[in-house]
Amino acid sequence: MKLLVTGGCGFIGAHFIRHVLTKSPLRRTASIVNLDLLTYAGDPGSLGDLAQEGEAGASRYRLVRGDIADAALVDRLMSERFEAVVNFAAESHVDRSIEGAAPFVRTNVAGVQVLLDAARRAGVGRFLQVSTDEVYGSLDLDVKARFTEQTPLAPNSPYAASKAAGDLLARAAFVTHGTPVLITRCSNNYGPYQFPEKFLPQMILNALEGKPLPIYGDGLYVRDWVHVEDHCTALEAVLTKGTPGAVYNIGGDSERANLDVAKQVLRLTGRPDSLLARVPDRPAHDRRYAIDAGFLKQSLGWKPAWDFNEGLKAAVTWYRENEAWWRRIVSGDYLVDRAEARARG
Repeated sequence: MKLLVTGGCGFIGAHFIRHVLTKSPLRRTASIVNLDLLTYAGDPGSLGDLAQEGEAGASRYRLVRGDIADAALVDRLMSERFEAVVNFAAESHVDRSIEGAAPFVRTNVAGVQVLLDAARRAGVGRFLQVSTDEVYGSLDLDVKARFTEQTPLAPNSPYAASKAAGDLLARAAFVTHGTPVLITRCSNNYGPYQFPEKFLPQMILNALEGKPLPIYGDGLYVRDWVHVEDHCTALEAVLTKGTPGAVYNIGGDSERANLDVAKQVLRLTGRPDSLLARVPDRPAHDRRYAIDAGFLKQSLGWKPAWDFNEGLKAAVTWYRENEAWWRRIVSGDYLVDRAEARARG
């Protein structure tokens, strides 16, 4: 299978590329072109070994720096005749979307339409739109309901609204043009190489350094956590066996309040609860996300392999043992290195 993966230098996209080329049953025959704009959140270093001579997948992986909203570039790439497109490319940080929504609209809405149009013209066999449970809005803490694929879209942040718009454009492409679109909506991911501005790595890194762990409001905001490796196996199942036009929810069956997760991180790092620091809540903060992944499990036979407690322990260990990686990100040195490499051509 020849894949165009967009946003493949981001956290989840990079794990997916590595999964396909080194772990998946597709690994012996798959080739991947990774189109990534390399914004602040993209780290090509996390896939650097795939481009090295003699490494697994070396001859089957290529990085192209570019914008999914650049129609001319996307059309040129699509002429390479990909069997499938997997779209991870997105602006994805809620707080940043509150500060300014324009970049989210460009990438998450306009960029998706550019990809859909180009995929249709090129006759791409499958188009996987990777989305988020945040498009469903918020659930109450005192009810047992979870998001299903039939839950109405009710996004509450500019980020979530832009992702919902992209999903609707993908659905429209299927209904109007017959574009073989599949949509996945996943709960909160965690694991190695996650950008430090996200909740869980921020908690881990602050704890490792003995810094305060900022907790929004009362800290009782509930999220369903899924390990990034489980997300990748789910995406592979949807890509290879899913029904075009369908939506598949992906979750880890691991609902936790943010405050409880932060306390668990403190225990794993040997730090006191006194490091918990309440900060003013952000606007329109969704109270609870909870995914019902029953349709995916029943129709495609997928199930998560990671237990959250073990996965969190492994994540803490990874960040502790890979200080050089996250120090480079936190300091901003990775951006300097990237600029210097670009200047050298």
